[in-house]
Amino acid sequence: MTQAPAPFPTARLRRLRATPALRALVRETSLTPSDLIWPIFLMQGTAESVPVPSMPGVHRLTVDRAVEAAQEARRLGIPAMCLFPYTAMEHRTADCSEAWNPDNLTNRAIRAIKDAVPEVAVMTDIALDPYNIDGHDGFVEDGEIVNDRTVDALVRMALAQAASGADILGPSDMMDGRIGAIRRALESEGFQNTTILSYAAKYASAFYGPFRDAVGATAALKGEKKTYQMDPGNSAEALRLVARDLSEGADMVMVKPGMPYLDICRRVKDEFGVPTFAYQVSGEYAMLRAAEANGWLDGPRVMIESLLAFKRAGCDGVLTYYAPEAARALNG
Repeated sequence: MTQAPAPFPTARLRRLRATPALRALVRETSLTPSDLIWPIFLMQGTAESVPVPSMPGVHRLTVDRAVEAAQEARRLGIPAMCLFPYTAMEHRTADCSEAWNPDNLTNRAIRAIKDAVPEVAVMTDIALDPYNIDGHDGFVEDGEIVNDRTVDALVRMALAQAASGADILGPSDMMDGRIGAIRRALESEGFQNTTILSYAAKYASAFYGPFRDAVGATAALKGEKKTYQMDPGNSAEALRLVARDLSEGADMVMVKPGMPYLDICRRVKDEFGVPTFAYQVSGEYAMLRAAEANGWLDGPRVMIESLLAFKRAGCDGVLTYYAPEAARALNG
């Protein structure tokens, strides 16, 4: 006598994966161009675009080319761009005074982009490393990166950027007290509506190397940044830093780097419920590009999968060098 087969469990989870339509219907996390912030590198000159060798597909752009990039961002539905200036060694100084020059490269680019494409939000970087002869985010005195004098300089830098029309200020320096000092200065100078996206949990990471090439900081940097950026082994400290920056007036917070710190993204979002961003930094981008170039990975697929991971981990958006390419793929 043939024995009847045992009944199969009623829950066949593969049913909802059977077709593209079903998969789309039940997808828990989505990615759109409006989730992206596009970081670009600025350079002096006119009508030039210079490749960054360690970041395939990324270029340094003159201000007029940055305006063209902003026009492309508008067409693609990317809501914001973040500006980083390239500064050669001969233009770096110990006093970092170019950081708050109203006509420095970043401030000229802010005005040009906002004049041409006001719909695109312009985010800036607030730290002294693009201007510092020592390559550090703060002033160096007797081998120490000093905090309070640096904060005073960062305030001047923030006010110059706000006056130029920046929509979002991104303090990336990790000095203590800089968010409160910048917020107080913005309020007192009439920039109450200028937004602060704080690099609240920025780790002393080895993933920043290609970025330092792109901004001209590799040759300048003397020593490491471990006395002011976070220890990669720490997690609870990130929550303390986010809580502090929010209490001092940050509107949004960022975790940097991104993929190696998705656990931090999730903890921050769950704990505070505030707009939370991650930076898919240069080393992450360069690794994926290198693997794609060697035929080891399907580049377009890993691009979208990597960005989707940030959203799944709780991020509201991602700073990524993939932004224009990803937006074109998402737009179909």
